[in-house]
Amino acid sequence: MYKTSLRTLKMSISNFLTMFLLIEVVACDFRYGPDGLNMNYYFMSCPFVEPVVQNIVNNALQNDPTLAAGLIRMHFHDCFIEGCDGSVLIESTKDNKAEKDSPGNLSLRGFEVIDGIKEELERRCPGVVSCADIVALAARDAVSFAGGPVYDIPKGRKDGRRSKIEDTINLPFPTFNASQLITSFARRGLSPQEMVALSGAHTLGVATCGSFKNRLSQVDPTLDSEFSKTLSKTCSSGDKAEQPFDATRNDFDNVYYNGLLRKNGVLTTDQTLFTSPQTRNIVYAYAMNQAMFFFDFQRAMVKMGLIDVKQGSNGEVRQNCRIIN
Repeated sequence: MYKTSLRTLKMSISNFLTMFLLIEVVACDFRYGPDGLNMNYYFMSCPFVEPVVQNIVNNALQNDPTLAAGLIRMHFHDCFIEGCDGSVLIESTKDNKAEKDSPGNLSLRGFEVIDGIKEELERRCPGVVSCADIVALAARDAVSFAGGPVYDIPKGRKDGRRSKIEDTINLPFPTFNASQLITSFARRGLSPQEMVALSGAHTLGVATCGSFKNRLSQVDPTLDSEFSKTLSKTCSSGDKAEQPFDATRNDFDNVYYNGLLRKNGVLTTDQTLFTSPQTRNIVYAYAMNQAMFFFDFQRAMVKMGLIDVKQGSNGEVRQNCRIIN
């Protein structure tokens, strides 16, 4: 009798402590950070936002795996221009040329996936989920679908009301060297290591000849001679001809970095990561250790997703991602 009562008391204390810890964990998850974002932002207002985004992204990528690169690149281009505010989705009007129509953004893909997600979420919880959050979530789920790291991101971004073509000057150019890249990323609060990790997104997708033909006009000592022939053959089909960044264009892995070790980087911005003493050791590390790359990549993506987020009256939740309310 006494032993039974003691056991019951211990169980009650254990259950109480467990419940207390759970409450603490939940409370921590609901606390707002300095940017007003948190992991459970839609817990009450739209609890099914995560599975809706994931299902639509997965269905789209099953039909076209190449869209994974497009969704990740869209998130990057959104954050680097006016902050992570969904402004890259806005259409131009007769009175305003938007970001989407700049030369650097004309090759962006995946807008129809974002539209599909937005339409479904507006049906289920109208006026709640921002387009900026949808872009960030879609990029995260694209990474996971392609075999990359699985991670969570804080949510609660608001949509920006500004989208102007002149602002795209903030995007790094494909001809940048390592020093220029480091400067460009530093303006957005990202370190050289984070820059190299984020560049690893080029493990997915392709580049068009127009973005790398500058390396073929004269002998480039940083370009392998045989790979130079491959790039020249690609460009024989015109400026829009596509060249995969690495041999596994739809798989998220560290093959991209191994290619840089062999002087098989497609863009100047790719190969410069290995030729520059400032970043060479980071490339070596990621080429040798995929787990390290995955870990650093997910941390860098989360940090990038916090660049100049809009909150409160500084933003809105668009009803249509292509049009300001």
